[in-house]
Amino acid sequence: MTIQADALLKASRDELQAAQLERMKWSLAHAYENVPFYRQSFDAAGVHPSELKSLSDLAKFPFTVKQDLRDNYPFGMFAVPRENVARLHASSGTTGKPTVVGYTLNDISTWADVVARSIRAAGGKAGDMVHIAYGYGLFTGGLGAHYGAERCGCTVVPMSGGATDKQVQLIQDFKPEIIMVTPSYMLALADGFERLGIDPSSTSLKIGIHGAEPWTAEMRQEIEARFGIDAMDIYGLSEVMGPGVGQEFRETKDGPTLWEDHFYPEIIDPETGEVLPDGEEGELVFTSLTKEALPIIRYRTRDLTRLLPGTASTMRRMDRIRGRSDDMMIIRGVNVFPTQIEDLICQDTRLSPHYFCEINRQGRMDTLTVVTEAAPNAADSDSMAAAALSLQKKIKDLIGVSTKIDLREPGGVPRSEGKAKRVVDNRNN
Repeated sequence: MTIQADALLKASRDELQAAQLERMKWSLAHAYENVPFYRQSFDAAGVHPSELKSLSDLAKFPFTVKQDLRDNYPFGMFAVPRENVARLHASSGTTGKPTVVGYTLNDISTWADVVARSIRAAGGKAGDMVHIAYGYGLFTGGLGAHYGAERCGCTVVPMSGGATDKQVQLIQDFKPEIIMVTPSYMLALADGFERLGIDPSSTSLKIGIHGAEPWTAEMRQEIEARFGIDAMDIYGLSEVMGPGVGQEFRETKDGPTLWEDHFYPEIIDPETGEVLPDGEEGELVFTSLTKEALPIIRYRTRDLTRLLPGTASTMRRMDRIRGRSDDMMIIRGVNVFPTQIEDLICQDTRLSPHYFCEINRQGRMDTLTVVTEAAPNAADSDSMAAAALSLQKKIKDLIGVSTKIDLREPGGVPRSEGKAKRVVDNRNN
């Protein structure tokens, strides 16, 4: 299904919704006719693609969850013959089987288009150099960013993740204007520059495009302050496409605009599955509108956010992700998200933004330990003790849960070279 790249970016809502309905009908029929899982799922729910008469009718169709992809491992969710699949990617799959996604050549072209659109929204242009520090390989980040940057007309530095000193050297020597990397590793790069005696704000970088993990406004402020750049959020997930499902515009920085001509968003109540109106917070759900190899219907992302009116485009925005429903920690009856704790850590200049949460069980009682580290300018014992006590009190007062604080010396928290692991749950070990 060939789609003109930016034809609907500035269309009216009526024009956009007409195109969405046409493409949604195609996507539902494509899935039903070619994927046994969707035929069985739709039939079990008593719905047929021909019943879709309006966008709101999508609510009649069943959800898809990550386990469905695992249950159909490796190629059972594909809607085209395997020999027509040009590329495979897969999730890291820390438990059980990975989720496998496939792309036709048209899919790869569409993916390059939406990432190129994302780079332009972030202020990038043809001729800019893009340093890509997302991981290459089965993870969609590196190659997704790579093809999009090439489609945008940029010069690509395919660095991948890790090797921080080498990253610093290449940024210094090649002088890229744009960097695409997870926000947590961007801060690790800032530490790497400073460790080598280089001020991160002295580099050539002007634009940071950061995604693959939730991050807070405070983390954005720290990245921008340390590097002297505009840091923007790119959103995506492999099951829906990869990076490039949505992107913040540089001029507004008010949450990623979702590329609704390719990915139809809904917000649902995560408990009941009921579709919620724009502006209400719930779980983000996507239906692909143009994917050939792996159409995805009402995929539950587990990301908690809300849909907002468009600003830089008529397409809607998503608010910053508050957390993931499957990352939510329930500690003695209190719902706690890592991003809530990150907010409080980033507000205290005595603390580094590097952290993780460790859950243990003592007898029948769950305990939460926040592991973080002191900022280099507050590494004396008195400052560390005061900062730990302050963080512990703020978490209790503002979030409502008692914690232990393991405040380490600068550099004491392991650095992520990709997605940061924010929760370590030892209760079942």
